[in-house]
Amino acid sequence: MARDTWTETDTQRAKQYWAEYQHQHEVSRRRGQTAGIDPASSRIWFGASAQEIVAQMEAEGVTTPLYFVRVGVDYYLRKGGRR
Repeated sequence: MARDTWTETDTQRAKQYWAEYQHQHEVSRRRGQTAGIDPASSRIWFGASAQEIVAQMEAEGVTTPLYFVRVGVDYYLRKGGRR
C-alpha cells in the first residue's frame, strides 16, 4: 500500500483492528504509549512515539503506512493549545 493511496476505508479498518485488540488484550499498562496499526495485516506496534515505531519497522524491513493512536485516547496528537 503506497503512502498516497491511504483511504478512509484504511482508517476505519485500522480503528476496527484497534478496538478488537483492546477488547482481547489488557492495554491499561500501556496508557500514554503510541500504537501503530497496520490496516492491511492488522499488526499492532507499540512504542514511546510514532518515530520509535517507524524505527522498529525499519529495523525489521517493514515499510507500510500505519494509523497511529495514543493508548488511552482515540487520537495520536491534537493540534492547538489550551485557551
